Amino acid sequence: MHSYLRTRLSGGELSLKVSDTGINYYNVFIDSLLHKIVKVTGKDTLINFISGIDKGVHRVLIQKRTEGEWGKTTIHQFVLSAGGKLEKETDRPSRHIEFIGNSLTCGYGVEGKDRSEPYKAETENCNLSYATIIARYFDADYTLIAHSGRGVVRNYGDSVRVSAVTMKDRMLNTFDMDLDKKWDFKTYKPDLVVINLGSNDFSTGLYPLEDEFIHAYTLLINRLRENYGDIPVLCISPAIAQRQIVEYMERMRKELNDKKVYIAVLPEGLFNVTTDLGAVWHPNYKGQTKMAISLIPYISTITDWPLKPESFY
Repeated sequence: MHSYLRTRLSGGELSLKVSDTGINYYNVFIDSLLHKIVKVTGKDTLINFISGIDKGVHRVLIQKRTEGEWGKTTIHQFVLSAGGKLEKETDRPSRHIEFIGNSLTCGYGVEGKDRSEPYKAETENCNLSYATIIARYFDADYTLIAHSGRGVVRNYGDSVRVSAVTMKDRMLNTFDMDLDKKWDFKTYKPDLVVINLGSNDFSTGLYPLEDEFIHAYTLLINRLRENYGDIPVLCISPAIAQRQIVEYMERMRKELNDKKVYIAVLPEGLFNVTTDLGAVWHPNYKGQTKMAISLIPYISTITDWPLKPESFY
């Protein structure tokens, strides 16, 4: 899972006293512009997040760019300069999109230089994923519930067809790696849920059976219905084994008989396999942008949110 906080800062300085169970990286934005990238590790560590700006009031967004597998961060204290203040951010988006996905949603390797580069936490950046690009386009708040290598019914490289814990289970967690602390779904209700799963299910030879895939995917959607009610759910068919997965999804939708479950099929050959890929054959920012642009018109149709033609000029 990727998290962020918004606030308003005056005083020109902000440090955080934090602890982390691993090593994580954060984007720090001041008035929508990237201020710095901060590495967070250790216990009870005082780290400077903002410095060198004027003492006026600024909008601040601190965004966890690495996924939950890299560790859980605890903020113990905000440390301000003399006279500095933190104020509640009141200018919040009126729309909310929840994304449930895998490495593509995490922005895995998005800042890698080319497809042969190995993955490093430093090159993961959820802010450059198709999900956050879409959210920004529609001026929407977002939630990213994603874990690299996870599927609907089978995780990447698993030795069995049906994995013990997949995204249909992790979507219920408050913290990605903690199966005990469950999320309170009354906290918010999104206007749209986008599911981008299936690549890992069909990635390494041992494929789940049609009934197994449909059962797990149906369970995931039923859990959304149970907690969010009758909101639109967009299911993206991944490029891998696409025709097969589309057939499974179409059968699932027919059996669900749910008019607010939609399927989006990304164009074949969407990526240039040399210029659109970052680390480990995952899309870079250019590739992620192509995914977002492919999905934006259909999301506009589903939600009736207007397109912004000026964005394409």
